[in-house]
Amino acid sequence: MSLLHIAIFAPLLFAIFIPFLFKRLRLIHTGWFVFGLSIILFIYFLQFLSDIRDYEIQETIDWIPSLGINFTAYVDGLSLLFALLITGIGSLVALYSIYYLSKEKEDLGSFYVYLLMFMGAMLGVVLSDNLIVLYTLWELTSFSSFLLIGYWYHKERSRYGAQKSMLITVFGGLAMLGGFLLLYLMTGTFSIREIVSMTSDITADPFFIPALVLVLLGAFTKSAQFPFHIWLPDAMEAPTPVSAYLHSATMVKAGIYLVARLSPIFAAQGTWFWLVAGFGIFTLAWASFNAVKQTDLKAILAYSTVSQLGLIMSLLGVGAAALHYSFLDDNLYMAATFAAVFHLINHATFKGSLFMVVGIVDHETGTRDIRKLGGLMQIMPITFTIALIGTFSMAGLPPFNGFLSKEMFLAAMVNVISLDIFNMETWGVLFPVIAWIGSLFTFVYSMLLLFKTFTGDFKPEKLEKKPHEAPFGMLLPPIILGALVVVFGFFPNILSASIIEPAAKAIAPVLIDAGQEYNSHISFWHGFTPELYMTIGIIIFGAFLYVTLPTWGKIYRRFPEKLSINYFYDQGLIRAESGSRGLTNSYMNGSIRTYMIYILISFVGILAFSIIRKDAFSFTTEGLAPIGLYEVVLGIIIFGASITILVAKSRLTSIIALGAVGYTVALFFVLFRAPDLVLTQLVIETISVALFLLAFYHLPKINRKEERIGFKLTNALVAAGVGVIVTIIAFSALSNRLFESISQYYVENTAEKAGGFNMVNVILVDFRGFDTMFEIAVLGIAALGIYGMIKLRLSRREDL
Repeated sequence: MSLLHIAIFAPLLFAIFIPFLFKRLRLIHTGWFVFGLSIILFIYFLQFLSDIRDYEIQETIDWIPSLGINFTAYVDGLSLLFALLITGIGSLVALYSIYYLSKEKEDLGSFYVYLLMFMGAMLGVVLSDNLIVLYTLWELTSFSSFLLIGYWYHKERSRYGAQKSMLITVFGGLAMLGGFLLLYLMTGTFSIREIVSMTSDITADPFFIPALVLVLLGAFTKSAQFPFHIWLPDAMEAPTPVSAYLHSATMVKAGIYLVARLSPIFAAQGTWFWLVAGFGIFTLAWASFNAVKQTDLKAILAYSTVSQLGLIMSLLGVGAAALHYSFLDDNLYMAATFAAVFHLINHATFKGSLFMVVGIVDHETGTRDIRKLGGLMQIMPITFTIALIGTFSMAGLPPFNGFLSKEMFLAAMVNVISLDIFNMETWGVLFPVIAWIGSLFTFVYSMLLLFKTFTGDFKPEKLEKKPHEAPFGMLLPPIILGALVVVFGFFPNILSASIIEPAAKAIAPVLIDAGQEYNSHISFWHGFTPELYMTIGIIIFGAFLYVTLPTWGKIYRRFPEKLSINYFYDQGLIRAESGSRGLTNSYMNGSIRTYMIYILISFVGILAFSIIRKDAFSFTTEGLAPIGLYEVVLGIIIFGASITILVAKSRLTSIIALGAVGYTVALFFVLFRAPDLVLTQLVIETISVALFLLAFYHLPKINRKEERIGFKLTNALVAAGVGVIVTIIAFSALSNRLFESISQYYVENTAEKAGGFNMVNVILVDFRGFDTMFEIAVLGIAALGIYGMIKLRLSRREDL
């Protein structure tokens, strides 16, 4: 295993030891161990910065090579960027959580296990070249984020938010898996790089557009694009360190990563351009408009995250147009891709700091409601300074990094008008208009978050705690992120050559393969450009809207709740639950006999239809061994014993007859020279008979009163149908030899390939090893479930 794979698996492996560290080393906050691992991983990935411009790193572990599924870890500019965000922001979040979460009050063992699971899964997603491995780890991010969001499971809203995120993102993940399988059908490989090399051969395939749509469903649900954005605001019920990590730098960026990584495959289609750019720009405007009406600080940040993700998504959509041109010099649409990467970094810095600021405010005042906050600037001056830097950057104001990428975004939207493909000469004008409106409301909610919290009248009577400045350990992570906002604003080109350009090239490898180069220089001043005038308009009109918010804000009341997407989601779950309950109650009447009738009728109907449809019935005695006297005698004994079980009036007689059936079957095995089966059958029958005798001894005697049972046509038809269909299947299976018997394969390979001489044992342990393993796993899961129910029952008794 390579060092790169060890780095990916390290968080998952280290998570195993977290409960032990939490229980045994109570004096040390468990977060320090997670912080140390995150720092080590961040430093490890930093070493690739010097090499990533010249070559890419690839390491492979065989997993299921026969199916083309191997864990190929692949480091290029794009994957390295995300790996640095995952480990870098993860380190700061771990440090922040040490001071945010009490080791005496919180179950830190579970929290950090979930956090490390998520970190490892995200690293695997962005560093995997194999689509199936990517999907597997993609779903692990959904599972671990579900656990993180529902960490405070005693709160109803936490459970609701966790379930909502799980349902929506897993739905998207399954759709994405369908897209991956269609890509495999078209190319015969799961390798992303190999699929990219075959793009020109598959664009005309009828599966191409369905694959495109299914992949985007996965990306849109994960990155909270309209209309799937509804899960993200409810996910804010998680602890603030979780929100800062999942929703500023990792989970919600997974969809962004997927779109960027697969752009070389799908960008040639106009459908990709319209879906990615269109949904992205609409999400930007819709979410920013809805952020203004929120009164909870984390809710404002949640909608702002959705809005910013829409901004990045729209840039990737517009950047797809770059692949329709064979040059890079003055390629305006490649600049959009560059802007998307730059804003991805900027968003992680200012949004991470703002989440931590909101956590500090909540931690020190006991509330996040802006109607109760105000006047905290003098009480919490350091927190205010960080909030000012973060909100001004988010609003796109100079001299912070958000201003630079926002200007590049506006420039890209203006340039869309000149695009001469996809009918953009007519519809393209909508892009800069919607972008400007979305940016306008971005300015408003940014000012709302800052000034409603830190300026105005101080309201101590509405606060649950006496506010004071946070401890330095809690301030340090947002200070670092705030400092990066300033540094990247004044010196943006330290990122340009080292990480942004390699990441942008990874999104457009076709142009790079053609020998093209793309060099970009980021600066504050580009002259009097349309984007500059748009920014000035945003500031002027945004300030006006902020001041007059009490007047025009009443418009939000005119939006009926019953037309919201959240309402349809909630009602859909309620209707689905009530409908399934009604359907279940219609046939689940508590009678096992009735359930067996359902099962047997379905069994007979499906098999009879299949046999008739395929004309599968046949009967022949050719090639069969002769039936000897012993087989006839044993068959008569089994038949007689079986009838005895049914008509016997004594339980003892029925049990003896049942044992006779089993022992007679064992004699058949003797005739067929299967001593292992004979011994097994004898042991099982002996134990079964003994247990039956022990159990039935304590039951009351059979009622001697004879009762006449009326004839039931339904039962007779079902019984006859099952008997006939099983007989037909037995005759057909015996008469149809579509394939050679596999028994000879076991005879020839048991010793050679499995190293064993007991064929039955070898089949169970080696040839059918997965079956046996999963059977054991099922028993283990059942045992855990029973143990959990027993523990729950005991705990309830103790409470009573």
